[in-house]
Amino acid sequence: MRLRLEGADAGYGDMLVLRGMDFTIGTGEVAALFGPNGAGKSTLLRALTGLVPLSAGRLYVDETRVLRPSVHALAHAGICHITQGRSIFDALTVRENIRLFSSRAHEREGLERAVSAFPALGKRLDQLASTLSGGEQQMLALSRAYVCAARVVLVDELSLGVAPVVLDDIFRSLSDLARNGAGLLIVEQYVSRALAIAQRAYVLSRGAIVFDGSPRTLSQDAAFDRYLAIGAPT
Repeated sequence: MRLRLEGADAGYGDMLVLRGMDFTIGTGEVAALFGPNGAGKSTLLRALTGLVPLSAGRLYVDETRVLRPSVHALAHAGICHITQGRSIFDALTVRENIRLFSSRAHEREGLERAVSAFPALGKRLDQLASTLSGGEQQMLALSRAYVCAARVVLVDELSLGVAPVVLDDIFRSLSDLARNGAGLLIVEQYVSRALAIAQRAYVLSRGAIVFDGSPRTLSQDAAFDRYLAIGAPT
């Protein structure tokens, strides 16, 4: 699958965040998206998944233009968005969350996929999601990509509130998704970790792409020193 924005404007009410955005993520590709706070990173992910409407431009799935992008239609096409924060239902058990991620006809298969990807969840199926550790909650959120057999996965700051030891499992799971053919777009504060699994890097500033190239090239580009080198965790 190829997910593509062309000449896209998007924002909130009268506030325009993305301006003339051209962006593509393809099958099996891992792309890392960086930028300062307020650059428009989360808005770009939301525009790609129908959470933020386009005020101009076009959205394509493969070569088909999506005339009325909606969360439901794009999810049905195989696009999974793991939003910033905990993308889970706190008041439900782990098992109930996974059932909601699954289609009714494939609930058992979905549960097997989730537990296979994250064995720790298999020991907590009847535990309320709100009582899981921060890392386990993020595992549960990411399990949706496995349950749905997503073709494109957009991940927004999955490392927030997660212990460093758990990050290894999360980034290993992201790499597994890519090896199984999913396209990944990762917004991540841990620059070096994201670049280690990415084939492409983007830097966003004020709603526009200011760098588009390989991870190796990024470290040598002025965009790295200007936007990323100072204060970025590793």
